[in-house]
Amino acid sequence: MKLNRHILLLCAVVMLSACHSKKAVLKGEPGEIVTPQASIADKYAQLMGVDKNAITNGRLYNFIELWAGTPYKFGGLDKDGVDCSGLALLLEQQVYGINLPRITYQQVAVIKRKYEDELKEGDLVFFDFDGKQFSHVGVYLQNGYIVHASSTKGVVVVPLHGAMYKYFSRAGSIIDTAVVSAARN
Repeated sequence: MKLNRHILLLCAVVMLSACHSKKAVLKGEPGEIVTPQASIADKYAQLMGVDKNAITNGRLYNFIELWAGTPYKFGGLDKDGVDCSGLALLLEQQVYGINLPRITYQQVAVIKRKYEDELKEGDLVFFDFDGKQFSHVGVYLQNGYIVHASSTKGVVVVPLHGAMYKYFSRAGSIIDTAVVSAARN
């Protein structure tokens, strides 16, 4: 009787594990471009209105998939809650291997300004909310979309020229990481 129970339990575990869908995982090392999972590439291509072949950085889009919906929490740096500068810090670190300062006003100090039409995946985009300069940051993706930690919706991908655009302040690429380290001190 005990053996039958163990066999039944083992069969249940095998069947349940075979039925789960593929979860996003960060393959490769930070800075390495890895092929995205097909389902994730399809999802973000459709969301951003680009061809599936334009989604080439699997680490980036898997990172976004893993963090999507994580609630906003001021000062947060984990899945229980993350703020905008924390999300930018974690994304740049885990996807590109770049260490950013923790606070938004320090992050803006380590970018080389760009015009909007020059933005590339991974560039930082800053906003001025509540009359405060550089009070919010997102990370540029492509085709006019950013990922950011929304105070109402959590981690989301949205168009740069959406509701937030009236608060747009500055954007640019992260300069040499040695400068990033100096800006922290």
